[in-house]
Amino acid sequence: MKVILISSNTERINITPLPLGLGCVASATRRAGHRVRMIDLMAEGDNRLVIEKAVESFQPDVIGVSARNIDDQNMEHPRFLLSEIKRVVDECRRLSKATIVLGGAGYSIYPERALEYLGADMGIQGEGEAVFPILLERLQRKSDLRGTPGLYLRRLGLQGEREYEKNLDTFPLPDVPAPPLSTPAGEIWVPVQTSRGCPMNCSYCSTPTIEGRAIRKRSPEMAVEEISRHVEAGFKHFYFVDNVFNLPPSHAGALCKKITERGLRISWRCILYPGKVDRELADLMAEAGCVEASLGFESGCERVLRGMNKRFNSEAVRRASAMLRASGISCMGFLLLGGPGETKESVEESFTFADSLPLDALKITVGIRIYPYTQLAKISVQDGLVSPGDDLLMPRFYIVRDIRDWLYETVRKRAAARPHWLIDSE
Repeated sequence: MKVILISSNTERINITPLPLGLGCVASATRRAGHRVRMIDLMAEGDNRLVIEKAVESFQPDVIGVSARNIDDQNMEHPRFLLSEIKRVVDECRRLSKATIVLGGAGYSIYPERALEYLGADMGIQGEGEAVFPILLERLQRKSDLRGTPGLYLRRLGLQGEREYEKNLDTFPLPDVPAPPLSTPAGEIWVPVQTSRGCPMNCSYCSTPTIEGRAIRKRSPEMAVEEISRHVEAGFKHFYFVDNVFNLPPSHAGALCKKITERGLRISWRCILYPGKVDRELADLMAEAGCVEASLGFESGCERVLRGMNKRFNSEAVRRASAMLRASGISCMGFLLLGGPGETKESVEESFTFADSLPLDALKITVGIRIYPYTQLAKISVQDGLVSPGDDLLMPRFYIVRDIRDWLYETVRKRAAARPHWLIDSE
């Protein structure tokens, strides 16, 4: 079959993202024997014209549209990004009778509701590189779609229980993407994923809905091969998008050793779980080219950490940041303020804690985006912030009402005196 895959994201939220997930789907679809044309709207100019030319020249049987983000998670001035993706879907519908299939991390959080809103024919929740080739084969044969894992049909719901591939090495490596317009490859931070899933069960996190709760890994050998292909294409900077790069620590250490053994002259960054950092791992990371690690400790108050279901304490964060600094790795911290149980005293405690750490940057977010199937969603209903029937597709945020105005004013005042503090909404 002839397939067009469209990465609809045009948002540069924190970074200029490359379509890693869709590249994985494109590679798996080609391996299954289908003809594929991939469009990254971030890398194009006039998106409507690009889509029109591709559809008219290629005449696809199926069009896949990836939804990466639902909104920008900015509580003060939230932007609902699905409205822009809907324009992409509508344009594809106007130009072609091809079957339109949705996917992507954002879609996987709201498979039924997003499918209804966007008006596509069907959508895949979860790993598209596993399911999309199966779906294409069944569409080609005009077979019954019932039983297709993680497939949702519009107005007909889920067709088959979602499945999780335990060994990520079974998937082909993603295509090496073209950099966005006017951005040299050497200036792009390329996403690399060596594991999926997270067992931490933080109260507000959507990762278990997107990737599952069990950690599933790609071997260090395959991960380094993927990086090497990008290096050959001129890319030099990488960031590991694993939710927790150092879980388990043995996997992170083995990966660092492989990068060093391969002699790759790269720089990279990652997100670390503060409770599993030691000096040996920090040194291995630095030797392999790590220049920055993020510690999402979210709060400096032990009571608030427990409420978020964090499985580390502030002392673990202190040790981790000190070890990273000693190894020459830049350290970024994160505070997530205003959630359940937050008080003026706990906020001040977090500020004092952050000031005591050897951080190169601190990113502060006020208010927490409420996602379905999380503990925070249940608390939000109990506290009357959202109604029991709210599907949470439109951006909803948790913030303790009594301290909202004080919190914004205090964060801005503190940040003004600390150049390395960054406010997420500004």
